[in-house]
Amino acid sequence: MSGAPSARAATRSRELFVHRSRIAAPAAEVFRWHARPGALERLTPPWERVTVVERRGGIENGGRVVLRMGRGPFASRWVAEHDGYVEGEQFRDVQVAGPFAAWEHTHRVVPAELAACHLEDCIAYALPLGPLGALIGGPVVRSRLARMFAYRHRVTAQDLAAHARVGGRTMKILVSGSSGLIGSALIPFLTTGGHDVARLVRRADARGPGTVQWDPAAGTIDAAGLEGFDAVVHLAGENIAGGRWTAAKKARIRDSRVGGTRTLVQVLTRLERPPATFVSASAVGYYGNRGAEPVDETSARGAGFLADVVDEWEAATRPAGERGIRVVNLRFGVVLSGAGGALATMLPVFRLAAGGPIGAGTQYMSWVAIDDVIGTILHALATPALSGPVNTVAPAAVTNREFATTLGRVLSRPALLPLPAFVVKLAFGEMGEELLLAGNRVIPRRLQESGYEFRFPELEGALRHVLGRSRGG
Repeated sequence: MSGAPSARAATRSRELFVHRSRIAAPAAEVFRWHARPGALERLTPPWERVTVVERRGGIENGGRVVLRMGRGPFASRWVAEHDGYVEGEQFRDVQVAGPFAAWEHTHRVVPAELAACHLEDCIAYALPLGPLGALIGGPVVRSRLARMFAYRHRVTAQDLAAHARVGGRTMKILVSGSSGLIGSALIPFLTTGGHDVARLVRRADARGPGTVQWDPAAGTIDAAGLEGFDAVVHLAGENIAGGRWTAAKKARIRDSRVGGTRTLVQVLTRLERPPATFVSASAVGYYGNRGAEPVDETSARGAGFLADVVDEWEAATRPAGERGIRVVNLRFGVVLSGAGGALATMLPVFRLAAGGPIGAGTQYMSWVAIDDVIGTILHALATPALSGPVNTVAPAAVTNREFATTLGRVLSRPALLPLPAFVVKLAFGEMGEELLLAGNRVIPRRLQESGYEFRFPELEGALRHVLGRSRGG
């Protein structure tokens, strides 16, 4: 196997970085995982601001990818081409243009035993400005690479294990809300597992191969395009945390969930061959403000705007169940990801050591790591006995004060400055009262009973994963 860096890279490189780990999966499957669409997206850490601008071909020789690194005026362009491809064994990407003076990254998969292998990433690189660049930037780059590849290997191992647990059957799946926080993580996860995924889109610039068009506001959809799917995952909906809840904002929140779901379900129920499974987003807002009372899927509905919306939202899926489609309503808690959502909003404040508990800090926060969100969706798709409401939260809900303390510890920052309740009410109104000052202690009873294995059952481990912050680092 020819895996050594080329003579060109050897003469220019100043550093060699190698990360190697054992993966509990056959070498052939690990290599196929890397060759499928979505692997680059799954391997990109959520704290890295990377956008794929252009892609040509796959990992075989001649493949090419153009990335935009960072955002705003500090964004840079990275162009890489693939060579050194050996089927089932290795592939290499070489920087054509980008921030390094030289970069050759060889990916190797080495069989260990029958159902395991070693995954090895070997990078020969040189920084700009020669020895001066290495002196100034060398330690930072080495630390960043170690952080990144620890994440990449962990995701590879966990994703392969998740797909192995549900068996080898692949599905044709339609996903709405594909550009959102959950959808943008879900689609690469499914495609690297071998599933055929299409997106339900409304923007004209998003249309193309592998898409089905709809306009939920107008109540229109390409009915013919919905034929032939094994499952539909419905994630579309207005961001509930995007500013004060004016009357217009509340109408958009309700209509995007209830109206959009009704439009989709009405068409699905009229199909000649409807999908076998319909997985629809929902929310733990169904339970309202419950204090320290543990609640599960058997608990009664709470009070408030969100509880009302969720009740109508789930009711809009019922005609699908009456048509014989298995419906799963995933009641999401606070989704933790370094790429966006509530956690990304908090980070700037906490990094400035200005974070702390909100209000009294005693309200419970039912959270879930983004990797367990997408893992739960796959579990729901592949578990025929699962239907109805399913709480998609980690087993260990925490108080807001505990969350702030843990996040501060992960970031190596104090988290002592409280945000008083009266400030929240003045700044955010009803939205602040329901999302920030209220709380619920939700138990994922049905997930646990159906055998789902959480990747991150504890908060600190989840935060360290999505933020790339190792213990003691």
